Amino acid sequence: MRWSLALAQVVAERMRWSLALAQVVAVLVMWIGGASGVFPINVCPCSKRSLCQPLPAKLQFQVQVLVFDHGGTDYQHYDWSKITAVVLGDRFSKEILCAAHEHNARVIMRGTTMPQGFVNHHRRQIWINRNLGFVKTLHMDGIYLEMRDIIKSGTMDQESLTLLINETAKAFHSEIGGSQIIIDVPWSPHCRDDRCYDYAAIGSSCDFLVVMSFDMQSQMWDECFAKANAPYDHTYTGLSAYINLGIDSGKLVMGVPWYGYDYPCKHFFEPGRCKLEPVPFRGAPCSSEVAKKIPYKDIMQELPKSFTGRYWDDNYKSPFFVYKANNTYHEVWYDDPESISLKSTIMKKLKLGGIGVWFGTDLNYSFNPTAAMQTEDMWNALCPIRKKWRVGTI
Repeated sequence: MRWSLALAQVVAERMRWSLALAQVVAVLVMWIGGASGVFPINVCPCSKRSLCQPLPAKLQFQVQVLVFDHGGTDYQHYDWSKITAVVLGDRFSKEILCAAHEHNARVIMRGTTMPQGFVNHHRRQIWINRNLGFVKTLHMDGIYLEMRDIIKSGTMDQESLTLLINETAKAFHSEIGGSQIIIDVPWSPHCRDDRCYDYAAIGSSCDFLVVMSFDMQSQMWDECFAKANAPYDHTYTGLSAYINLGIDSGKLVMGVPWYGYDYPCKHFFEPGRCKLEPVPFRGAPCSSEVAKKIPYKDIMQELPKSFTGRYWDDNYKSPFFVYKANNTYHEVWYDDPESISLKSTIMKKLKLGGIGVWFGTDLNYSFNPTAAMQTEDMWNALCPIRKKWRVGTI
């Protein structure tokens, strides 16, 4: 038993963590704890044991600011004065737990793959218990469910998914006080990408619905041209549609991208008229699947090399630019402090619960003065009227 615990600690100390590795460690710890379901609390990566305690339920914020992390050490340079929760990706540094809790921010684990055939109650319970065990063992504050399943309206799968989320929320809230159950949903509830979920029922069970107000060109039904990743009007109407379903607007978190799309043009006519090679996606004849996602820090490196400079599209309220490489024109659509500041005002207009960022690691945290200013402007764009949204109550 002692050597197994030591092995788990060595693995955690010596290797960069991934979600899979963390789960291996968690399984070891759960095995060591015995079949009773009691988890040992002495595996803590932080200098203070208090930093390994989940944040209390009474810690609430007027506005939630979620940041999605892709691993590495960039978290050391995040603007923690704004963040209320950090959602971990497949790879993460164990020290991010300590940093987040030190700043009274919750750490949310991304749930493992949804169970196949979650129509079965027994399989749902196995999945819930496994993820609950991971979160408790790793001293985290909740779970983030990333849903990508194709589900048709009125099917048994739709009902079963609703049950899974309801049962997950009950289990986590019962076992971990103050824990949060966060679900991501498409930018619009109207069966986007064939994801026809019972959003109203899901919204009543979970703590927050993160509306992914981006990747809106995954299905293009009209002209096959490069377009904005997150148009302002689509963002507003998509969020409004969720509210019209009866979902409490305070449970809605508006997701914004810190990345853009690099579209190769099949035919380039003029800036803003980049015709694409049609790549079908889930029934649509054209999609953004033809493009490459590019983080904001790389976009800022490429922008000065473009032959157009920054253009602004007033219909989409988004910037873009054009460059040429290997005899191919490329049009890059992205979000910057101006476009994100505009979208941030939607929070007040619709009385939303918060804003979420994909991804905190997409900014440049080097000591270069220009990069530092660009990064600071992106953080400040999340709350353009005041320096920070976060006003906590304990």
